[in-house]
Amino acid sequence: MAKKAIVMGATSGIGMEVAKLLAAKGWQVGIAGRRIERLQALISQGGITCYQQIDVTSPDAPAQLLELIDKLGGMDLYFHSSGIGWQNNTLDIEKELKTVETNGLGFTRMVDTAFNWFATHHHSTPKARIACITSIAGTKGLGAAPAYSATKRFQNHYLECLSQQARMRHLPIAITDIRPGFVKTDLIAGSRYPLQLKPEDVAKHIVNAIENGKEVKVIDWRYDILVFLWRLIPRWLWTRLRITT
Repeated sequence: MAKKAIVMGATSGIGMEVAKLLAAKGWQVGIAGRRIERLQALISQGGITCYQQIDVTSPDAPAQLLELIDKLGGMDLYFHSSGIGWQNNTLDIEKELKTVETNGLGFTRMVDTAFNWFATHHHSTPKARIACITSIAGTKGLGAAPAYSATKRFQNHYLECLSQQARMRHLPIAITDIRPGFVKTDLIAGSRYPLQLKPEDVAKHIVNAIENGKEVKVIDWRYDILVFLWRLIPRWLWTRLRITT
């Protein structure tokens, strides 16, 4: 029987590529996002069987996710790729609050809904997994993108908490925290950021990490080195560096 995956944030970038790759590998895939015309276009892909228009910042989003799970006939994998962020050197408050709303509240709303669904259905879904796109931006506080960096750190810690809670409650729910560097998506369109990764290449790393049961995956090896070096820098020195994004 084919495994079933829900991909949240499938209308562009990494989410879209992961949905297509999972479908190509034989998964039955349900997709969700805000832009319904893109969801409808993806339905023509083999293996992508159903969709639901969902805005993760809406209070109705949990019920809509449950409806999508019913359409798919269950779920083995919940993949979360819904997020926003800006470079915000002027500390525009609206940008900061929108980032927190999506990457903080929206993330928690959807991941908790998936976790609770798996907890309720663990007898019929003995190998459940939640995989989420976070970022290497959560490694250290980035003054050029405060809310984005802070919410990514929140996501890193929240997923670690859920992983521990699953073990405490003896639930067969595995967690994968995926931390890419700069990826050529709508999020950084028009930028000149270095070491930009192609979404389709990132998707291959992600699916491989999921299939191999990775708990944390930094993409790719160059960012692995960068993260290692960042962690060596003490706080007193880090806050004096001009780190731009």
